[in-house]
Amino acid sequence: MNGPQVTLPGRRRYRLRGGNGHRRPDGPPVSRIAYAAAHVVADPEAENVPGAAAVLDWDRTLAFRHHLWSYGLGVAEAMDTAQRGMGLDHATTRELIRRSAAEARAVGGRIVAGVATDQLPPGPAGLTDVTRAYREQLEEVQAAGARPVLMCSRHLAAAGHAPEDYLRVYEELLAAADEPVVLHWLGPMFDPALTGYWGSTDLDLAADVVVELVKAHESRVDGLKVSLLDADREVALRRRLPAGVRLYTGDDFHYPELIRGDATGHSDALLGVFAAIAPAAAAALAALDRGNPTAYEEILAPTVPLARHLFGEPTWYYKTGIVFLAWLAGHQDHFTMVGGLQAGRSPAHLATLLLLADAAGLLPDTDLAAARARAYFAVAGVAQ
Repeated sequence: MNGPQVTLPGRRRYRLRGGNGHRRPDGPPVSRIAYAAAHVVADPEAENVPGAAAVLDWDRTLAFRHHLWSYGLGVAEAMDTAQRGMGLDHATTRELIRRSAAEARAVGGRIVAGVATDQLPPGPAGLTDVTRAYREQLEEVQAAGARPVLMCSRHLAAAGHAPEDYLRVYEELLAAADEPVVLHWLGPMFDPALTGYWGSTDLDLAADVVVELVKAHESRVDGLKVSLLDADREVALRRRLPAGVRLYTGDDFHYPELIRGDATGHSDALLGVFAAIAPAAAAALAALDRGNPTAYEEILAPTVPLARHLFGEPTWYYKTGIVFLAWLAGHQDHFTMVGGLQAGRSPAHLATLLLLADAAGLLPDTDLAAARARAYFAVAGVAQ
């Protein structure tokens, strides 16, 4: 049956084919731990403009987390996908973590949540202030009942001039944690302000610092989340970690091969792209659990071009594409973002994203997706 058509930039007519119906698994994957970093749904009637405090549609925001849990995925809350540092303020972040953790307990869903320093004002801060801000958020996450993810801090990147500065801050945080935490290494392609994190722009030297920290405190570290978009570097780092410390891949380009692994081990997952491809990700992980790596590869293969486009440069605007796809797939009723970030990608970029999402079978209701895409492109000046 022919699907609905959309006119794309360049006056190209495209006919949608729709989703391929990945069924929900019977439960979470057992051979891998997988978290999807979830976005937030803005209140479209609020003043969600650049510089304003975020106002969320709480029902839709939490419903999306239930969607992820229903596919057996864990939720990585209040991470960069949720616009930390790009529109989501600390007060709203604190409430988001509290509400999401409560929902996770109600359904038995897995959850981790970001700990950062974004309550500090922009500009210089000393290491003592950075540590104090981290500890405040660590206590908030622990009180909510989520496993902490010690996120990279722009303030620490600016204040930390040597590896010893990073080790001093992180060692105090690890000592203060009630349970093993997830460490976080977000590369400058995601946030240029994090250039030189761990005290060096040489990534080999930076990796040495991370490994030193983990080995000195391995009982306090659940895992290390790495988002450098460099598969070889991630594998090398994974092989250096102590047994029992996980490597959570944040590589939205090479995730199939990294999660599949090799003879020396595999990566688990904490990925923004998993929020956009949750049905496919869950089906692929279920195939891996069944010992069917061929099916795993076949399911994920069409999602890789989508992910590479979604996280294309400038990578930090990938959140715009995540929300656009959530709107097309019916998870929210509008394409509005906190901080006005819906303007972060062009109509041409989003047109390609539409094509790739359709090719990957991630638009379950083609009529809805086409109607919304036509509305967006019409406003963008593309006559339908």
